[in-house]
Amino acid sequence: FDEVCQALDLPLREVLDDDSRLHQTGWAQPAIFAVEVALLALVRSWGVTPDVVAGHSIGEVAAAYAAGVLSLADAARLVAARGRLMQALPTGGAMVAVGASEADVRGLLPSGVDVAVVNGPASVVVAGADDDITRVAELAAGEGWKTSRLRTSHAFHSRLMEPMLAEFRAVVSTLTFAEPTIAAVSTV
Repeated sequence: FDEVCQALDLPLREVLDDDSRLHQTGWAQPAIFAVEVALLALVRSWGVTPDVVAGHSIGEVAAAYAAGVLSLADAARLVAARGRLMQALPTGGAMVAVGASEADVRGLLPSGVDVAVVNGPASVVVAGADDDITRVAELAAGEGWKTSRLRTSHAFHSRLMEPMLAEFRAVVSTLTFAEPTIAAVSTV
């Protein structure tokens, strides 16, 4: 954890006790990454070596590091930039988990709402503008589907992230990618 904090050049230990900062994506993403990498180090210290790693969102970056695709320094630069760029976007986006199939959920989505992630055959998360997500939750409830609004400041994994993509691509273009030493699977 300390090694990751140093690579990130962020005072994450201070943030772990500060809910107001930890709930900001600019801090949350690096903190999640630091915990994931620290857990990987712990498991490896027990002599456990994964054959395959997988991840979604920040977990993808941790998986890329675990697979040897990115060095810790490059993975940390990517995570810090991603969190900073997403944090800088306007707030007002929202996300809701819906207990239904992707096909069923897509059938009731208003324009401007995206499927952010498919967690399982009957579990998806959608993201979009706050008013649109409220409408999706109402429509889903009308179908008898369980919903749970996520505590997020932005509509992650949606088209509302597009304004940060050019600068994010610029950061990605500076990284060195290696051949994986173990299999890595993206869950995007």
